[in-house]
Amino acid sequence: MFDASTIIVGLEIGTSKVCAVVGEMNSEGTLNIVGLGQSKSRGVRKGEICDAPTAEEDVRNAIVEAEKMADVEIRSAYLGVTGGHIRGFNNRGVHPVVSADREISEEDVQDVVKNAKTINLPAQNHVIHAIRQHFLVDGQDGITNPVGMLGARVEVDVHVVHGNLNRLQNAIRTVKGLQLEVDEIVFNGLASSLALLNNEQKELGALVIDIGGGTTDYVLYADGVIKHVGVLAVGGDHVSNDLAYGLKVPLGRAEQLKLEHGSAFVDDPSRDQSITLTNEVGLPLKTVNLAKLRRIMSVRLEEIFDLIGQDLEQAGLMDYLRAGVFLCGGGSRVPHIARLAEQILRMPVTVGKTNSISGLKSALDQPEFATAIGLVKFGSFQQRKRAARASFTDEILSTFGQMFRRA
Repeated sequence: MFDASTIIVGLEIGTSKVCAVVGEMNSEGTLNIVGLGQSKSRGVRKGEICDAPTAEEDVRNAIVEAEKMADVEIRSAYLGVTGGHIRGFNNRGVHPVVSADREISEEDVQDVVKNAKTINLPAQNHVIHAIRQHFLVDGQDGITNPVGMLGARVEVDVHVVHGNLNRLQNAIRTVKGLQLEVDEIVFNGLASSLALLNNEQKELGALVIDIGGGTTDYVLYADGVIKHVGVLAVGGDHVSNDLAYGLKVPLGRAEQLKLEHGSAFVDDPSRDQSITLTNEVGLPLKTVNLAKLRRIMSVRLEEIFDLIGQDLEQAGLMDYLRAGVFLCGGGSRVPHIARLAEQILRMPVTVGKTNSISGLKSALDQPEFATAIGLVKFGSFQQRKRAARASFTDEILSTFGQMFRRA
């Protein structure tokens, strides 16, 4: 049994699966994955809750499985969110330094970040993240921490990720209906990027594309910070729908064909091959041309990468990607998908692997668990920040106590 204070849980309520990952922080601050629970998702469409009671049941099943494996009682979780309503943009905050000696304090930094968050969003929207990029002091840019510097004016660039509050609340209410607390909501794309990228890749410039069942989330890092995020309401389920329509087969059979015979490329040998579909008792129903199946898949996947490429071109960010592109999510399992992405985006593409985490090998090596593992990693960063703040507060109180004792 683990100490509850060292346990961090990431919960992803996805379109095709619900996944709960349990991590433990040891005394050295190292993160170890100790439990995994998953359940087929039935109450989610395009990354958002559409049937709350069914989604709640699926979440309960995943949580119970994770609790059993980790031998813990789960009381709270970092909740991943996505959906076509989520947007991101860059914003700048400005704050005058008013102290007599013009030395920038921690309070000045907090004020300028608060100013950067104060933006004119629609009334129904909620800021999910305001991610610091770089500070400027009297026009000098590229400053990572201005505390202690001298200046008359401090500015900060942040990347703001926001979404529709009511649509975000649907997922939160589902979790709270199980008597679980939500530690924080986290954009799924951000979580995936934390799981896959190391600091060097973030500095060089990297794009993480998470192809889920109902959405494709993407996050672009450059110079060590997030520059751009996006969500497409298109994912692996749309590939299955295309196959069902194009091959005139039931959706369940289309999903099976995708998993067993799918590919992102139409190669020459497949042009003359056919798959014989049988009924429940093994009698042949119809034949499907393998090349046609793969062509249908290729067109839809090509569209996903095309849309992402167009978005990044418009933002002027393609030249930042010196470390290339990293794929994750269940959709990244399609054979040759990295090769297709390389052709469309014209840069190196690999299926990403989780880094800086130890524990369950079965979870760490699967691209579909990247988001939930990243949620745990996000939680570990938040715990470290809280511990550092608590330590700083204790130090101040101790100093005051000594002063009063001397007095």
